[in-house]
Amino acid sequence: MKFKDSNPKWLYDYLGVSIPNDGDEIDLSGQKFIQSKGILRNQLLLSTTQAQTKETFGFKWGKRNTFDSEAFLARVRSWLIERYGDISSSDWLKEHGENPIIIDAGCGAGVSAIELFGPILSNARYLGIDVSSAINVATTRFAERGIPGTFMQVDVSKPPFPENSVDLIFSEGVLHHTDSTKDSLLALARLLKKGGRFMFYVYNRKGPIREFTDDHIRDLVKDKVPQEAWEAIEPLTQLGIALGELNAEIDIPKPIDLLGIPAGKTSLQRLFYWHVAKAFYDPTLSFDEMNHINYDWYVPLNCARQTPEEVRSWCAEGGLKVEREVIENAGITIIARKGN
Repeated sequence: MKFKDSNPKWLYDYLGVSIPNDGDEIDLSGQKFIQSKGILRNQLLLSTTQAQTKETFGFKWGKRNTFDSEAFLARVRSWLIERYGDISSSDWLKEHGENPIIIDAGCGAGVSAIELFGPILSNARYLGIDVSSAINVATTRFAERGIPGTFMQVDVSKPPFPENSVDLIFSEGVLHHTDSTKDSLLALARLLKKGGRFMFYVYNRKGPIREFTDDHIRDLVKDKVPQEAWEAIEPLTQLGIALGELNAEIDIPKPIDLLGIPAGKTSLQRLFYWHVAKAFYDPTLSFDEMNHINYDWYVPLNCARQTPEEVRSWCAEGGLKVEREVIENAGITIIARKGN
């Protein structure tokens, strides 16, 4: 069977190779790739934890009914703009020219890129890369929306691209799902041109009870196939809904420093969510959409948490100057520019 090549000619010019036929093998930076169903796919062996993480996300992004509703996408869009700003109207965007090369490192189903970049993608040379089969879903979703997109199945921690060749790198909630957040960040930073920007989000470290619970649950589900893991998470989602529907508030009189719990008023659901176990609740979403969010957190074995100080030091090591930093309980959002 012949497959239509999903990638435009600019990608092969960028990679320095001839346009392959389906089934062709090519070498990029010492890595073997096979053109399969119109997409170049890496043939690297993965670590045990990265292989499990790959299967986890391939399954999750294949369940389109759990993330493709307008309510879910609107929530994603609002949260992205809150953290990164409205990129389409950013003053700095014009610094990267009319047709910037954007690498979406860990694109998943392309949800975050479409919702954040929007109209920018019509002129950009967008390259979505992901280690999992989610790359197939991303290709379909871009095509459905008439958005030009380029895709490769690649381990983001080993990008086979020329150094100093990329204008923007976007990695939304992905670096912590590799074997080393730091090493992946530095490997991608080397791809940036001088003046290029790295936009990324990584998990923040939580309080001691939440950290223990997270790792405990992750250890319990690690050997389950994705569907079994999905079902094992469902009772947590039900609990989050029950706590949210209580609509109860608690006032913590003094900070509990020993447990990392701040003083002040909070809902019972949020207190449990941030300091005991992630049990997401949003009344605008369906049960499966909420379970999607909880599954995303608990099931991948590669799921590192880091401190703001660690992230700043890694940026400095990679020659990145932080221009925007948003620190929340959930994570750390960075826009950093590569120095001249």
